[in-house]
Amino acid sequence: MKNIIQKLNKVFDNHKRLGIMSLLMVNDWVTFKTFKEEIAGITDGNLASHLNTLEKNKFIEVRKNFVGRKPQTSYAATSEGRKAFSDHLDALEELLKAR
Repeated sequence: MKNIIQKLNKVFDNHKRLGIMSLLMVNDWVTFKTFKEEIAGITDGNLASHLNTLEKNKFIEVRKNFVGRKPQTSYAATSEGRKAFSDHLDALEELLKAR
């Protein structure tokens, strides 16, 4: 069991980051606004902090552009992020089956 727990990625320990990555796994790009709508109870600052953590770990990439005259920030999972998240989910599954 100890072996399985070591496979879990600490970056995904937080349930907000799990939510962020879950949304990114099923969407090509997700806007900051969409994260705010989909992740219950998250503030702008808290969301920005979690996104920053994922970006520092190279799990997401950021795209900034304008829609009309308004700035829009979007995020996508990198191939490294997709693999890390899939490996984390695999370890969780393995942990549940190890009982």
